[in-house]
Order: sequence, then structure tokens, then C-alpha cells
Amino acid sequence: MHNTVRTANEQDLDELAFLFDSYRQFYELTPDAELARQFIKDRFTKNDSVILVAVDERFSCSGFCQMYPTYCSLVAKPIYTMYDIFVHPDARERGIGRQLLVAAQNRSVADGMDRMDLTTAKNNVKAQSLYSSEGWVRDDVFYTYSWYPRDLKT
Repeated sequence: MHNTVRTANEQDLDELAFLFDSYRQFYELTPDAELARQFIKDRFTKNDSVILVAVDERFSCSGFCQMYPTYCSLVAKPIYTMYDIFVHPDARERGIGRQLLVAAQNRSVADGMDRMDLTTAKNNVKAQSLYSSEGWVRDDVFYTYSWYPRDLKT
């Protein structure tokens, strides 16, 4: 079965929301179909991310990636952060992840981005192998930190 990667649109919302919820579950989060649907719907409404989908001959979404435009202050240029890339388990081993990654790289160039960044789980060795094979370089200079606000009521 042949897949094509294209920019997602609002007609993809239901299938994309399902994939996004599956992606969240892959990272061991509780299923929440409504949260997933609202989040993707908000991305379309606010136009604050680029979502690419892999579709087959039946126009069924088998995978997606989502990139957020931002800036790198050090080079003073725009970049994309690819925060999400996911292929439905039933559609894996068909090169869809690679198609999505290459399409994202091409879109990054077309949109004038200086680079793309992504993070993945340390134990996601299969994805790391894909990224390396497509020329991505794992950062060994910077650490990534996160800050989560806490309830400051006493």
C-alpha cells in the first residue's frame, strides 16, 4: 500500500485526534479522546503548528508529525521543533515514519527554517536509529530541563 504525506486539514480532525490520543498513550498517558480532539482542533483554529499526515489510497491517516515554529536566539533565526511524530502500530514497518520525517525536513527548508529540533524518550531506540539514519545529530552539549509550576497555596 502506497502512502502520501501532506499537510493536515480540518477534515482530518477525527482521524488525527485518534492518532494523537494513541501517541499520548504510547508515552503512557491516560487515554483522553476529547482532550486529544480539542488539542488538535485548537492547533487548526490558532494555526500555531504544522501538522503533516501520512495517508494511504483509502485516505486513511496512518501517521502524523507536528512541528511548532519558534526561534533560536543564538543564531537569531526561525526553527521548527518537531514535538510529535507517530505511526499507528498497525501501519508500522512500511517506511511511514521515514516518509513523515523527510517530509518534515523538506517543509522546514521550504519554510526557511534554520534547523529542526526534536526530543525523544531515551528508550525509544528505534526512533533514534531512524533520526540518525536521516542525518539528525544527537546533542551532546546541552541538557534539556523542564519546569512545572506547583500549587503555591500554603
